[in-house]
Amino acid sequence: MALFIIVVIVMNLIGLLIMGEDKKRAKKHEYRISERTLWMVAIFGGAIGTTAGMQLYRHKTKHTSFKLGFPILAIVEIFIFFKIII
Repeated sequence: MALFIIVVIVMNLIGLLIMGEDKKRAKKHEYRISERTLWMVAIFGGAIGTTAGMQLYRHKTKHTSFKLGFPILAIVEIFIFFKIII
């Protein structure tokens, strides 16, 4: 159980950090983190972090798939998280 909670926390931190990093790279016109990578982190437990990063860094907010997909996935992951730990 503790390992599961640690994994969820780590994935969400990674999600938050990669959204910030991708925003930084976008501003500098550098090589970007792929949308596939962003989605994989979100799908594998980091949706809360990627959603928070999207809002915090104002990144990918014009993309409907991210604007709707990340928050919906975050809600699903919160539901699953509480079903597992309770």
